[in-house]
Amino acid sequence: MLSYLLSRSFCQVVAEVNRRSYPTIGSVLRDFTTSSPKCGNASDSASVVTYSQLKTMLADHDIQLFDVRNPDEYQAGHIPDAVNIPLGSLEESLKLSPEQFQQKFQVEAPEKDDDDLVFHCQRGNRSVKALDIARQLGFSRARHYKGGYSEWVEREGK
Repeated sequence: MLSYLLSRSFCQVVAEVNRRSYPTIGSVLRDFTTSSPKCGNASDSASVVTYSQLKTMLADHDIQLFDVRNPDEYQAGHIPDAVNIPLGSLEESLKLSPEQFQQKFQVEAPEKDDDDLVFHCQRGNRSVKALDIARQLGFSRARHYKGGYSEWVEREGK
């Protein structure tokens, strides 16, 4: 438990250094954090939403679901109620003021302590990157749907 807390604290320091854009230290630490599986805890099971959890969250309207695929992928098919924010513009989008976010995406902006914030993509690779970006920006309780749209389509029989 202590090692988990220490790694989380280190990751928060790294995120702060990256946020302040110290060019020399930040770039070195950024390289370290992207190669360290513990840092974003994206592989942690608490960070993963399963298909059944996603279904429940959608049914209860207890989710902010963001599809980080490209717009053409989203238009070809998407999970109901998912909002498309391509991975390449995610960081910039999460930094918008709540008013600007609402205006751009027609949904309420997520807050840093929200536990219903979920990212997904096609197969889970981009959503892990999205989760790391969100965590570095302070969205510490964000999660991702590892199965992605591929699993959704397969399970939904569409």
